[in-house]
Amino acid sequence: MRIDVITLFPELVRDASRYGVTGRALERGLWSLECHNPRDFALDAYRSIDDRPYGGGPGMVMLAEPLERAIAAAREHLSRAGSGSVRVICLSAQGERLGHQRVADLARADALILVAGRYEAIDERVLEHEVDLELAVGDFVVSGGELPALLLIDAVVRQLPGVLNDARSNVEESFVDGLLDCPHYTRPEVHAGRAVPAVLLSGDHAAIARWRRKQSLGRTWLRRPGLLARRPLSEEEARLLEEFKCEQESGMMRTTPARAEAASQIDAESVRVLRAHE
Repeated sequence: MRIDVITLFPELVRDASRYGVTGRALERGLWSLECHNPRDFALDAYRSIDDRPYGGGPGMVMLAEPLERAIAAAREHLSRAGSGSVRVICLSAQGERLGHQRVADLARADALILVAGRYEAIDERVLEHEVDLELAVGDFVVSGGELPALLLIDAVVRQLPGVLNDARSNVEESFVDGLLDCPHYTRPEVHAGRAVPAVLLSGDHAAIARWRRKQSLGRTWLRRPGLLARRPLSEEEARLLEEFKCEQESGMMRTTPARAEAASQIDAESVRVLRAHE
């Protein structure tokens, strides 16, 4: 996997990519990173990359030509490196909301060019003619595309073969199966008077797997009920979810006041979704 980033702050992207899982994978040659600064492709002595918007309004708009030339340079670099299909992605608050399925899809590409914009916007003609896909990491606005690009890089690189020490990590994480992950515990067995669930200490792998699936279903029901609306439940999963609900009602499941308050604030649409599974 080769990833080229179009950014005004190449040092930020390079430095952040050196740490953790992505950094170790980079050192092992499982992916490569190259940054291209649009200022290096500016047309004037001032290295201008932005100008005032036509029609007025606040902020500045990134110029089309420096960005187009930077993208062309990235394409040429990837072509020389032997990359086949290349997808150009712009990180934008107006884009498709990033989810696991899209991450898995991008991880299968030969190469990615990520455009990290700044200022008020990018000239729309760049988006129309150079960009294959716009992606948003959430329904909020940040000062530039570098942090969203780094989030996308981290998510994609984790999907590459050999990156994670345990191949099961990718399979059992949140969202992979359309559900949130189950709770996890480590030593000591009792902390501040709260014990690890006994089933996890039992050595009964079938019982542990069943408990984890029930907790995953229940956690999704409590925190992200909309996910259940998009995922059909098997008969066994429906039984496990019903067990979880009964345990909640009977007080067998412990929860913090903050989580209880969050669970009580499910909106009317979410309530409709939950009732569809009862």
